[in-house]
Amino acid sequence: MTDAPAAQSPVTAGPTPAFVLVRPQMGENIGGAARAMWNFGLDRMRVVAPRDGWPNEKAVAMASGAGRLLDEAGHFDSVREAVADCDYVFATTARMRGITKPVMSPERAMEHARAIVAQGGKVGVLFGPERAGLENDDVVLANAIITVPVNPDFPSLNLAQAVLLNAYEWQRQTADVVPEVVEMAKTDWASNIEVQKLGDHYEEMLDQAGFFFPEHKAASMKAVLRNLWSRMPLTQSDVAVFHGMMRQMKRWKDRS
Repeated sequence: MTDAPAAQSPVTAGPTPAFVLVRPQMGENIGGAARAMWNFGLDRMRVVAPRDGWPNEKAVAMASGAGRLLDEAGHFDSVREAVADCDYVFATTARMRGITKPVMSPERAMEHARAIVAQGGKVGVLFGPERAGLENDDVVLANAIITVPVNPDFPSLNLAQAVLLNAYEWQRQTADVVPEVVEMAKTDWASNIEVQKLGDHYEEMLDQAGFFFPEHKAASMKAVLRNLWSRMPLTQSDVAVFHGMMRQMKRWKDRS
């Protein structure tokens, strides 16, 4: 059996790898895997010989908004059948089994998967059952192994966690993921002149308060403060607050 044709995902346009859950034991983990896949735009799931049969009500309940992946998931009796149409297969495992194969991180594996898919190839990624993972007979069907750099004293990953890690790397390899953004909260960054005027305000008030002492150190102290202001990523709102603080302190001093 093959999986049903999948619509383009809302996150990653075009073909995506098939994530193959091999003999999964718990419906909740199948549903969790579906959610993880859908979070990152993957919509081709294949399920091999699930312990509790198929379809699985617990998987549906856990999948929540990602239930469509389960509806369209391919159901297979063996791993060989599940990857028969794949041009390249990865096996996810934390154990080295004396099998000579390339071993990749999720990042490198999904980069390789992207290149294969871009050339029109089909990629499958095998995930083993929760209790013991993939068996050697499963791994020998793969072209390469994916190993996550986890704590060697506790290498076991939950099925949905393993799926999520690889799904994230797939999206990261195929989408423009901005490494850092700042939510501006209805303000804009302060311009250079606005920061300069803020420095002028503080320098004037601190000078009146006798802060720049002794006199022969005044120039270097002012330079330190100017450098401080220029290093700070100030918004227009921040500048207004700093001006307001200084004005309020002056009012308090004038009343005393």
